[in-house]
Amino acid sequence: MSEQTTARLAALRKRMADTGTGLVAIAPGSHMDWVLGFHPHPDERPCLLLIAAEKEAFLMPALNAEGSREFTAIEFFNWADDVGPVAALNDALAGIDATAPGLVALDETMRADFALLLLDALPADTKRDFTPNTLGGLRMRKDSAEYAKLKMNAGIADRAIQAAFATIKPGMTENQVAAEIRAHFTSEGAEPQFWIVGAGSNGAFPHHSASERVVQEGDAVVIDIGGRKQGFPSDITRMAVIGLPPEGYGEIHTIVEKAVQAALKAARPGVLAKEVDAAARKVITDAGYGEYFVHRTGHGMGIDGHEPPYITATSETVLEEGMVFSIEPGIYLPGRFGIRLEDIVILREDGPEILSDLPRDAHFVQV
Repeated sequence: MSEQTTARLAALRKRMADTGTGLVAIAPGSHMDWVLGFHPHPDERPCLLLIAAEKEAFLMPALNAEGSREFTAIEFFNWADDVGPVAALNDALAGIDATAPGLVALDETMRADFALLLLDALPADTKRDFTPNTLGGLRMRKDSAEYAKLKMNAGIADRAIQAAFATIKPGMTENQVAAEIRAHFTSEGAEPQFWIVGAGSNGAFPHHSASERVVQEGDAVVIDIGGRKQGFPSDITRMAVIGLPPEGYGEIHTIVEKAVQAALKAARPGVLAKEVDAAARKVITDAGYGEYFVHRTGHGMGIDGHEPPYITATSETVLEEGMVFSIEPGIYLPGRFGIRLEDIVILREDGPEILSDLPRDAHFVQV
């Protein structure tokens, strides 16, 4: 077992003890990646990493056992298609002394049939929860190795934005700009994950992708992109303006920038996530555009592009040093244009460190 896995299991077991959790059940996916550095092939066959107070075991489809063994020495309780997983699951729970865990924390991303299979194998009075108080809480605080990969990916995304700025001009389609962004990610060994290029009125749709709409003089263009390298993602949003900006652009860009700055100022260890959202939202609401800020202020980022903490109006999450999340307020004017400015930050003792090195100023394209 690697030093990292040993340390993370120890940290998880401390959380389990603190919360009275007798069993954590994890399916193939990002939670398992965080603990072990790998996950078996995810399909419809029940596969679970079961972690109890002192022992851990795998419920493992026999089909995947050989391929998984090279990555871990954790004991496997294999099951074959012609027998089914129930007996192997019961043996695994007995093997780690978790037949009556009291409280089980379920990986919230696992298939419903996996969860029901496990719950059916436990006593009827077993309480159930998801992972925010145990594994999820640990994942929110990034270590130095995770930070280095996120910082690296942020640099790649900066350069992909700059590639878009260097390319975009009237007559191009959104899809053509998006192709340049994808090509840049690929050129640096990153896998493109998403590419929003919203020109003119398309920018008023926060989750527009890219289309055959032609970029025109007078367009404000939302460019929101992300890639992935070495298991970690990036996410950044910047604005391009083609020629003279549309009426009101400068005022609204300034408001959104002030909202970003207010959120950055509010983000401190010990602050509730909803207070950061409130700080950004107040700037936009006070300026008269509150109804046009239609989404949360941010989301966490780590192995997953979207993960806790979520910076929403209702989130009671207490921000801690090492948490990584986006700050991305926006104003979207239907039929006209949208403006979103997004940076990923890591929370330090004295406030947020922005991972990007790219200014949030709009890029003006001369025509």
